[in-house]
Amino acid sequence: MLNHKLNNYHHVVAIGGGHGLGRILASLSFLGPRLTGIVATTDNGGSTGRLRQDQQTIAWGDLRNCLSHLAHRPSLGSMLFDHRFTGDNELSGHNLGNVVLHALDQLCVRPLEAVNLIRGLLKIETQIIPMSEASTHLVALTHCGNKVFGELNVDGMKEAPIALSLEPEVEATSEACDALAKADLIIIGPGSFLTSILPPLLLPQIAKSIRDSNAHVMLIDNLTAEYSPASTFSIEDKIAWFNQVIGKEVIADVIQHADEIKLSYSNINGVRFNHFPLVSQHHPGLHDKTALAEAISQVCDLHHTPIDMAQYRHCNMK
Repeated sequence: MLNHKLNNYHHVVAIGGGHGLGRILASLSFLGPRLTGIVATTDNGGSTGRLRQDQQTIAWGDLRNCLSHLAHRPSLGSMLFDHRFTGDNELSGHNLGNVVLHALDQLCVRPLEAVNLIRGLLKIETQIIPMSEASTHLVALTHCGNKVFGELNVDGMKEAPIALSLEPEVEATSEACDALAKADLIIIGPGSFLTSILPPLLLPQIAKSIRDSNAHVMLIDNLTAEYSPASTFSIEDKIAWFNQVIGKEVIADVIQHADEIKLSYSNINGVRFNHFPLVSQHHPGLHDKTALAEAISQVCDLHHTPIDMAQYRHCNMK
Protein backbone atom coordinates (compact mmCIF):
# COMPACT_ATOMS: atom_id res chain seq x y z
CA MET A 1 0.00 0.00 0.00
CA LEU A 2 1.14 3.56 -0.73
CA ASN A 3 1.21 4.55 2.93
CA HIS A 4 2.97 1.38 4.10
CA LYS A 5 4.91 3.21 6.82
CA LEU A 6 1.70 4.40 8.44
CA ASN A 7 0.48 0.82 8.47
CA ASN A 8 3.29 0.11 10.93
CA TYR A 9 1.57 2.34 13.48
CA HIS A 10 -0.83 0.61 15.87
CA HIS A 11 -2.59 3.67 17.28
CA VAL A 12 -2.80 7.00 15.45
CA VAL A 13 -4.63 9.85 17.18
CA ALA A 14 -5.65 13.12 15.48
CA ILE A 15 -6.84 16.10 17.51
CA GLY A 16 -8.85 19.14 16.41
CA GLY A 17 -12.25 20.09 15.12
CA GLY A 18 -14.29 21.18 12.16
CA HIS A 19 -13.26 20.58 8.59
CA GLY A 20 -9.53 20.32 9.35
CA LEU A 21 -9.77 17.25 11.55
CA GLY A 22 -12.32 15.71 9.21
CA ARG A 23 -9.86 16.09 6.33
CA ILE A 24 -7.09 14.37 8.31
CA LEU A 25 -9.38 11.50 9.30
CA ALA A 26 -10.58 11.05 5.72
CA SER A 27 -6.94 11.03 4.52
CA LEU A 28 -6.00 8.29 6.98
CA SER A 29 -9.26 6.33 6.99
CA PHE A 30 -7.44 3.29 5.53
CA LEU A 31 -6.11 2.75 9.07
CA GLY A 32 -9.63 1.78 10.16
CA PRO A 33 -9.94 1.12 13.92
CA ARG A 34 -6.28 2.03 14.46
CA LEU A 35 -7.23 5.68 13.85
CA THR A 36 -8.91 7.86 16.51
CA GLY A 37 -10.17 11.42 16.26
CA ILE A 38 -10.48 13.52 19.43
CA VAL A 39 -12.95 16.25 18.57
CA ALA A 40 -13.47 19.75 20.00
CA THR A 41 -16.92 20.28 21.52
CA THR A 42 -16.91 24.02 22.22
CA ASP A 43 -18.60 25.36 19.05
CA ASN A 44 -21.47 27.75 19.78
CA GLY A 45 -22.44 28.89 16.28
CA GLY A 46 -25.05 27.88 13.72
CA SER A 47 -27.23 24.84 14.24
CA THR A 48 -24.94 23.58 16.99
CA GLY A 49 -25.15 26.85 18.89
CA ARG A 50 -28.93 26.89 18.71
CA LEU A 51 -29.14 23.34 20.05
CA ARG A 52 -26.73 24.20 22.85
CA GLN A 53 -28.73 27.25 23.85
CA ASP A 54 -32.08 25.47 23.75
CA GLN A 55 -31.10 22.02 25.03
CA GLN A 56 -27.98 22.49 27.19
CA THR A 57 -26.09 19.88 25.21
CA ILE A 58 -22.50 19.49 24.04
CA ALA A 59 -21.53 20.90 20.66
CA TRP A 60 -22.35 18.28 18.02
CA GLY A 61 -21.27 20.16 14.89
CA ASP A 62 -17.60 19.17 14.74
CA LEU A 63 -18.42 15.57 15.67
CA ARG A 64 -20.98 15.44 12.87
CA ASN A 65 -18.47 16.98 10.48
CA CYS A 66 -15.86 14.33 11.23
CA LEU A 67 -18.40 11.53 10.89
CA SER A 68 -19.55 13.03 7.60
CA HIS A 69 -15.98 13.08 6.23
CA LEU A 70 -15.64 9.37 7.05
CA ALA A 71 -19.03 8.21 5.77
CA HIS A 72 -19.15 6.00 2.70
CA ARG A 73 -20.55 7.86 -0.29
CA PRO A 74 -22.95 7.85 -1.89
CA SER A 75 -25.35 6.39 0.66
CA LEU A 76 -28.74 7.27 2.07
CA GLY A 77 -27.24 7.50 5.55
CA SER A 78 -24.63 10.08 4.54
CA MET A 79 -27.22 12.13 2.62
CA LEU A 80 -29.56 12.23 5.61
CA PHE A 81 -26.74 13.00 8.03
CA ASP A 82 -25.63 15.99 5.91
CA HIS A 83 -29.14 17.33 5.24
CA ARG A 84 -29.79 20.92 6.32
CA PHE A 85 -33.35 22.12 6.68
CA THR A 86 -34.56 25.11 4.66
CA GLY A 87 -37.66 27.25 4.79
CA ASP A 88 -39.03 29.86 7.17
CA ASN A 89 -39.56 27.88 10.37
CA GLU A 90 -37.82 26.77 13.56
CA LEU A 91 -36.05 23.91 11.77
CA SER A 92 -34.57 26.20 9.13
CA GLY A 93 -30.77 26.11 9.21
CA HIS A 94 -30.60 23.07 11.47
CA ASN A 95 -28.50 20.14 10.33
CA LEU A 96 -30.28 16.80 10.57
CA GLY A 97 -27.09 15.09 11.73
CA ASN A 98 -26.83 17.43 14.73
CA VAL A 99 -30.48 16.81 15.62
CA VAL A 100 -30.10 13.03 15.29
CA LEU A 101 -26.98 13.00 17.49
CA HIS A 102 -28.78 15.05 20.12
CA ALA A 103 -31.83 12.75 19.95
CA LEU A 104 -29.65 9.66 20.35
CA ASP A 105 -27.85 11.32 23.25
CA GLN A 106 -31.19 11.66 25.04
CA LEU A 107 -31.81 7.94 24.49
CA CYS A 108 -28.31 6.89 25.57
CA VAL A 109 -26.43 7.05 28.85
CA ARG A 110 -23.63 9.22 27.44
CA PRO A 111 -22.81 11.22 24.28
CA LEU A 112 -20.10 8.80 23.15
CA GLU A 113 -22.72 6.09 22.84
CA ALA A 114 -24.70 8.33 20.47
CA VAL A 115 -21.58 8.86 18.35
CA ASN A 116 -20.91 5.12 18.26
CA LEU A 117 -24.47 4.37 17.15
CA ILE A 118 -24.00 6.74 14.20
CA ARG A 119 -20.62 5.15 13.42
CA GLY A 120 -22.37 1.81 13.22
CA LEU A 121 -25.15 3.20 11.01
CA LEU A 122 -22.63 4.79 8.61
CA LYS A 123 -20.22 1.81 8.80
CA ILE A 124 -17.31 3.93 10.08
CA GLU A 125 -14.41 2.01 11.62
CA THR A 126 -12.42 5.02 12.82
CA GLN A 127 -12.97 5.91 16.46
CA ILE A 128 -14.54 9.35 17.00
CA ILE A 129 -14.42 10.68 20.58
CA PRO A 130 -15.67 14.01 21.93
CA MET A 131 -13.00 15.80 23.96
CA SER A 132 -15.51 15.97 26.84
CA GLU A 133 -19.03 14.71 27.38
CA ALA A 134 -19.98 17.76 29.44
CA SER A 135 -21.01 21.11 28.01
CA THR A 136 -18.34 23.81 28.18
CA HIS A 137 -17.46 27.05 26.41
CA LEU A 138 -14.23 28.59 25.17
CA VAL A 139 -13.19 31.77 26.98
CA ALA A 140 -10.41 34.15 25.93
CA LEU A 141 -8.55 36.62 28.12
CA THR A 142 -7.67 39.98 26.56
CA HIS A 143 -4.64 42.16 27.25
CA CYS A 144 -6.89 44.41 29.33
CA GLY A 145 -7.96 41.52 31.54
CA ASN A 146 -11.44 41.18 30.05
CA LYS A 147 -13.04 37.83 29.23
CA VAL A 148 -14.48 37.04 25.80
CA PHE A 149 -17.03 34.22 26.06
CA GLY A 150 -17.76 31.67 23.31
CA GLU A 151 -16.07 30.56 20.10
CA LEU A 152 -17.95 32.98 17.87
CA ASN A 153 -16.84 35.97 19.93
CA VAL A 154 -13.27 34.67 20.22
CA ASP A 155 -13.06 34.38 16.44
CA GLY A 156 -14.37 37.94 16.18
CA MET A 157 -11.76 39.50 18.47
CA LYS A 158 -9.75 42.36 16.96
CA GLU A 159 -6.53 41.29 18.68
CA ALA A 160 -5.17 37.93 19.76
CA PRO A 161 -5.94 36.84 23.32
CA ILE A 162 -3.19 36.29 25.86
CA ALA A 163 -4.77 33.10 27.24
CA LEU A 164 -7.64 30.67 26.71
CA SER A 165 -9.68 28.59 29.15
CA LEU A 166 -12.82 26.49 29.35
CA GLU A 167 -15.85 27.48 31.42
CA PRO A 168 -17.08 25.59 33.24
CA GLU A 169 -14.12 23.31 33.88
CA VAL A 170 -15.02 19.81 32.70
CA GLU A 171 -13.44 16.36 32.62
CA ALA A 172 -11.93 14.91 29.47
CA THR A 173 -13.58 11.81 28.04
CA SER A 174 -11.71 8.84 29.52
CA GLU A 175 -11.55 7.09 26.13
CA ALA A 176 -9.75 10.10 24.69
CA CYS A 177 -7.06 9.89 27.37
CA ASP A 178 -6.78 6.12 26.88
CA ALA A 179 -6.30 6.60 23.12
CA LEU A 180 -3.52 9.13 23.71
CA ALA A 181 -1.83 6.84 26.23
CA LYS A 182 -1.67 4.06 23.59
CA ALA A 183 -0.79 6.33 20.66
CA ASP A 184 2.45 5.92 18.72
CA LEU A 185 1.59 8.86 16.42
CA ILE A 186 -0.31 12.02 17.45
CA ILE A 187 -1.38 14.54 14.79
CA ILE A 188 -2.51 18.07 15.70
CA GLY A 189 -4.30 20.30 13.19
CA PRO A 190 -5.02 21.68 10.67
CA GLY A 191 -7.90 23.98 11.52
CA SER A 192 -8.81 27.13 13.38
CA PHE A 193 -5.98 27.46 15.85
CA LEU A 194 -7.78 29.17 18.73
CA THR A 195 -11.23 27.65 18.35
CA SER A 196 -10.70 24.13 16.94
CA ILE A 197 -7.17 22.96 17.73
CA LEU A 198 -6.50 24.41 21.19
CA PRO A 199 -9.79 23.62 23.03
CA PRO A 200 -9.11 19.87 23.51
CA LEU A 201 -5.59 20.67 24.75
CA LEU A 202 -7.04 22.99 27.41
CA LEU A 203 -8.37 19.94 29.26
CA PRO A 204 -5.71 19.07 31.88
CA GLN A 205 -6.18 15.31 31.41
CA ILE A 206 -5.62 15.54 27.65
CA ALA A 207 -2.60 17.82 28.07
CA LYS A 208 -1.13 15.38 30.60
CA SER A 209 -1.80 12.39 28.34
CA ILE A 210 0.14 14.08 25.52
CA ARG A 211 2.86 15.21 27.91
CA ASP A 212 3.34 11.67 29.21
CA SER A 213 3.21 10.04 25.78
CA ASN A 214 6.20 8.67 23.89
CA ALA A 215 4.33 9.12 20.59
CA HIS A 216 5.73 10.93 17.57
CA VAL A 217 3.82 14.25 17.62
CA MET A 218 3.39 16.29 14.46
CA LEU A 219 1.55 19.49 13.54
CA ILE A 220 -0.21 19.98 10.20
CA ASP A 221 -0.16 23.69 9.34
CA ASN A 222 -3.02 25.48 7.59
CA LEU A 223 -2.88 26.20 3.87
CA THR A 224 -3.99 29.82 4.20
CA ALA A 225 -4.15 32.52 6.84
CA GLU A 226 -7.14 32.44 9.16
CA TYR A 227 -9.85 35.07 9.35
CA SER A 228 -9.42 35.34 13.10
CA PRO A 229 -7.03 36.79 15.67
CA ALA A 230 -4.79 33.76 15.02
CA SER A 231 -3.92 35.26 11.62
CA THR A 232 -1.19 37.23 13.40
CA PHE A 233 0.49 34.06 14.72
CA SER A 234 3.55 32.63 13.03
CA ILE A 235 4.11 28.89 13.11
CA GLU A 236 6.67 29.50 15.85
CA ASP A 237 4.03 31.39 17.87
CA LYS A 238 1.65 28.45 17.54
CA ILE A 239 4.30 26.00 18.70
CA ALA A 240 4.98 28.24 21.70
CA TRP A 241 1.25 28.12 22.57
CA PHE A 242 1.31 24.33 22.34
CA ASN A 243 4.34 24.13 24.61
CA GLN A 244 2.68 26.37 27.18
CA VAL A 245 -0.69 24.60 27.13
CA ILE A 246 0.73 21.07 27.13
CA GLY A 247 3.54 21.90 29.54
CA LYS A 248 6.28 20.31 27.48
CA GLU A 249 7.97 20.61 24.09
CA VAL A 250 6.34 17.67 22.34
CA ILE A 251 6.08 18.58 18.65
CA ALA A 252 8.77 16.82 16.61
CA ASP A 253 7.63 17.68 13.07
CA VAL A 254 5.62 20.31 11.23
CA ILE A 255 4.14 19.65 7.79
CA GLN A 256 3.51 22.73 5.63
CA HIS A 257 2.45 23.37 2.06
CA ALA A 258 5.06 24.36 -0.52
CA ASP A 259 5.44 23.97 -4.27
CA GLU A 260 8.32 21.50 -3.87
CA ILE A 261 9.10 18.72 -1.42
CA LYS A 262 11.68 19.65 1.16
CA LEU A 263 12.33 17.32 4.10
CA SER A 264 14.22 19.08 6.87
CA TYR A 265 16.99 17.25 8.67
CA SER A 266 17.99 20.35 10.65
CA ASN A 267 16.18 21.42 13.79
CA ILE A 268 14.65 24.85 14.36
CA ASN A 269 14.16 25.16 18.12
CA GLY A 270 13.95 21.38 18.29
CA VAL A 271 11.25 21.08 15.60
CA ARG A 272 11.72 19.79 12.04
CA PHE A 273 9.89 21.62 9.25
CA ASN A 274 8.82 19.56 6.22
CA HIS A 275 7.29 20.90 3.01
CA PHE A 276 5.05 19.21 0.44
CA PRO A 277 2.61 20.25 -2.32
CA LEU A 278 -0.64 19.74 -0.43
CA VAL A 279 -3.36 21.84 -2.10
CA SER A 280 -6.31 19.95 -3.56
CA GLN A 281 -6.81 20.59 -7.28
CA HIS A 282 -10.56 20.28 -6.84
CA HIS A 283 -10.83 22.37 -3.65
CA PRO A 284 -7.97 24.92 -3.45
CA GLY A 285 -8.81 25.78 0.15
CA LEU A 286 -8.43 22.17 1.30
CA HIS A 287 -5.56 19.74 1.69
CA ASP A 288 -5.42 17.01 -0.95
CA LYS A 289 -6.24 13.83 0.96
CA THR A 290 -3.83 11.55 -0.92
CA ALA A 291 -1.00 14.08 -0.80
CA LEU A 292 -1.56 14.68 2.90
CA ALA A 293 -1.45 10.99 3.75
CA GLU A 294 1.70 10.55 1.66
CA ALA A 295 3.36 13.54 3.34
CA ILE A 296 2.63 12.14 6.80
CA SER A 297 3.92 8.76 5.68
CA GLN A 298 7.15 10.22 4.29
CA VAL A 299 7.85 12.20 7.46
CA CYS A 300 7.25 9.09 9.57
CA ASP A 301 9.50 7.09 7.25
CA LEU A 302 12.30 9.64 7.37
CA HIS A 303 12.23 10.42 11.05
CA HIS A 304 12.23 6.98 12.66
CA THR A 305 9.65 4.30 13.24
CA PRO A 306 7.27 4.44 16.21
CA ILE A 307 9.41 2.14 18.33
CA ASP A 308 12.40 4.49 18.06
CA MET A 309 10.69 7.81 18.81
CA ALA A 310 11.04 7.81 22.62
CA GLN A 311 14.76 7.19 22.41
CA TYR A 312 15.10 9.75 19.59
CA ARG A 313 13.39 12.49 21.57
CA HIS A 314 15.49 11.67 24.65
CA CYS A 315 18.72 11.96 22.65
CA ASN A 316 17.53 15.08 20.82
CA MET A 317 16.88 16.92 24.10
CA LYS A 318 20.40 16.41 25.45
